[in-house]
Amino acid sequence: MSILINKNTKVITQGITGKTGQFHTEKCQEYANGKNCFVAGVNPKKAGEKIFDIPIYGSVKEAKSETGATVSVIYVPPAGAAGAIWEACEADLDLAICITEGIPVRDMLMVRNKMKQKVANGGKETLLLGPNCPGLITPDEIKIGIMPGHIHRKGRIGVVSRSGTLTYEAVAQLTEIGLGQSSAVGIGGDPINGLKHIDVMRMFNEDPDTDAVIMIGEIGGPDEAEAAIWCKSNMKKPIVGFIAGVTAPAGKRMGHAGALISGGADTAEAKLSVMEDCGFKVTRNPSEMAKLLKAMLNETRFPCAFKESFKSRSELYQSGFFILYPLVCNELTVN
Repeated sequence: MSILINKNTKVITQGITGKTGQFHTEKCQEYANGKNCFVAGVNPKKAGEKIFDIPIYGSVKEAKSETGATVSVIYVPPAGAAGAIWEACEADLDLAICITEGIPVRDMLMVRNKMKQKVANGGKETLLLGPNCPGLITPDEIKIGIMPGHIHRKGRIGVVSRSGTLTYEAVAQLTEIGLGQSSAVGIGGDPINGLKHIDVMRMFNEDPDTDAVIMIGEIGGPDEAEAAIWCKSNMKKPIVGFIAGVTAPAGKRMGHAGALISGGADTAEAKLSVMEDCGFKVTRNPSEMAKLLKAMLNETRFPCAFKESFKSRSELYQSGFFILYPLVCNELTVN
């Protein structure tokens, strides 16, 4: 199991004929079950054509009707990206993933308000991931977005991050020490976006195939603190937390549009303090994220008494221990 997407998800690419849309759609097709998952593209001026053997339709609604797709990924340039998000919502898709960076804030305010109003009027809610995000991946099943597929490995650790690059860093660390990922989600760094940390943490908490989570945030905004407070009362799984921007000066935007310290509560130190108070294992060094998580799993999930209760490696295999935590098993002395 995974969150949001799996090997059976059908995907529409909005902006498939542009340079960026072409490049990443082809890469996503090449990953795992991508050939079967990417079923349609949208460009009103090129309806009826094909690219990478994917049919192009004139609208998202038509693409959904013809293919049964439930998810779209958006590579439309900034000036038209908010309109593309709204088109996905009007077509009643389950999820729209907006990769585009640089969408005007006013455009995002307008489309977010229209999305809320649609739901208030009894319409279907379309979840939005992004904008300005790398997308999401369920390893060995499907990737939707711009992340490098080869660093991922199927497993039971969830990753959620505002930063695309730090998402890849956490994933690569986990893979290197033998801990794969259930899903990795980049929520984006813009100040007005869709899914927040708290939304993704809820999903990981409810996912029976996610055992622990790495949550990565940035300076600016209240999202990480709100998620941490929710986790304190509700999360049943170990969490490692990291906040980028410990040395960032107040009032200066750092990288992402949302990475701006406006007051004392949204600094890196303030967020790390809240996370620590809420039971997270926090680090100020991003190179330690996976190592800390492995240590937590060793301490909390598989104490020595558990390991010693098995007489042989075959019994450990039957228990599922080797499948979940192969690196830990290499350190065992059972015969």
